Amino acid sequence: MPSIDESDTYRLGNRTVNRLGYGAMQLAGPGVFGPPRDRDAALAVLREAAASGVNHMDTSDFYGPHVTNRLIREALHPYRDDLVIVTKVGARRGADASWLPAISPQELTQAVHDNLRNLGVDFLEVVNYRNMGRIHGPAEGSIEAPLNALAELQHRGLVRHVGLSNVTPAQIEEGRRICEIVCVQNHYNLAHRTDDALIGALARDGIAYVPFFPLGGFTPLQSSILSDVALGLGATAMQVALAWLLRRAPNILLIPGTSSIGHLRENLAASALDLPQEAMMALDGIAASASAA
Repeated sequence: MPSIDESDTYRLGNRTVNRLGYGAMQLAGPGVFGPPRDRDAALAVLREAAASGVNHMDTSDFYGPHVTNRLIREALHPYRDDLVIVTKVGARRGADASWLPAISPQELTQAVHDNLRNLGVDFLEVVNYRNMGRIHGPAEGSIEAPLNALAELQHRGLVRHVGLSNVTPAQIEEGRRICEIVCVQNHYNLAHRTDDALIGALARDGIAYVPFFPLGGFTPLQSSILSDVALGLGATAMQVALAWLLRRAPNILLIPGTSSIGHLRENLAASALDLPQEAMMALDGIAASASAA
């Protein structure tokens, strides 16, 4: 069983987590809706992740809905003292599996209570407010009202820390005027690097950055460059993409998801993958390759 590099850590709120974590979204059924195809396999993946040193897990009660949190509870409760479970609110699922905003104070309060109940905890360590916009980008506009609602839940002791997901720099600054923000989850990878400057700014303030879609939005040319680097290193493209993110900035925390133990082990092995300078140079050029093609 591969273990992650447990010396490579970062602060998340007032906790320290290993930088390579796990995202539970893919444990739900197709389209992140309904139960998993193989419940026993889903439970096994969660237990393997924890046994391999993962102590940062990302989830939400709108995955399923109510599926991934219940799986986490069944697999891992009572939780280890070092396990940090991060959840998110701001959306709900329609009967047709659609993703719908759920940002009123009543909806956010209900979402927090759903997460508490299904995870089996008295408070939520970190709750990310998910700004529902484009799939690969945030909606513009103020997030003051939902952040005020989360700050009130934090004041009541139901939420310990607040983060943001799918947000703009202006929204992050607005959120930080309302409450402490401990992490930001945005779309970022080798090819999609809009947040380069933001990551550095957050690092200076000790705020974690959690990229999603680590292999999303690649052109064929960009994928070819990545595949060539991976072939030269005897690794998979995903391992190389994850290793690059770990090298990119010390405040980047990774939450790759999978429903397969084999794929989980491949992802965890990325923490030990050494990227030589020539590989880093090739990878750093991926973002510019599309415009040059």
